Amino acid sequence: MPVIVVANPKGGVGKSTLSSNIAGWFARQGHAVMLGDVDRQQSSRLWLRLRPAHLPRVVTWDISEDHIARPPKGTTHVVLDTPAGLHGKGLDAVMKLADKVIVPLQASVFDIYATQDFLTALAKKGRAEGKQVGVVGNRIKDHTKATEHLCEFLATIDVPLVTLLRDTQNYAHLAAHGLSLWDVPANRVEKDLGQWAPLQDWLTAP
Repeated sequence: MPVIVVANPKGGVGKSTLSSNIAGWFARQGHAVMLGDVDRQQSSRLWLRLRPAHLPRVVTWDISEDHIARPPKGTTHVVLDTPAGLHGKGLDAVMKLADKVIVPLQASVFDIYATQDFLTALAKKGRAEGKQVGVVGNRIKDHTKATEHLCEFLATIDVPLVTLLRDTQNYAHLAAHGLSLWDVPANRVEKDLGQWAPLQDWLTAP
């Protein structure tokens, strides 16, 4: 049972958006998906409440930062949305569960420097514990100095860049209705689906 953890100590980088879309994609594949929300803002839990009943089901997972247990039997895929400031025992707890850890990161000098030490420590911990760690560039604007700077930074650390996701209102519009990219006609989100393809490959690779 794969457990995907979405983590970044910096707030506002798009962890809940990424988590909910991963959960929505797994559900569309016919998997029994649980979406856990450790974040105090409970954004992923809100998305679940907004999700229409006729869509592929994603189930909530009642956990807290202080009590993270194995998911119930019958679950085939778990996505875990984590809070800003995740560190110490909380980070250790989710790392014990995780198979893969995704770090969403925006092309901002503030986000990069706020995440630098976390990424270095996470890469070291991942290697020690046999976990896969990858970065998803989030809310990216093409052909900007900020995006160039982000790619240059990632080239200096031992964490792969999985994909770049563009800055678009599609995600906000979908989230407002409890939807993922895979719950609407593909022609409405064609460019976004293309950007997700490398992440889908990474998530399903052994």
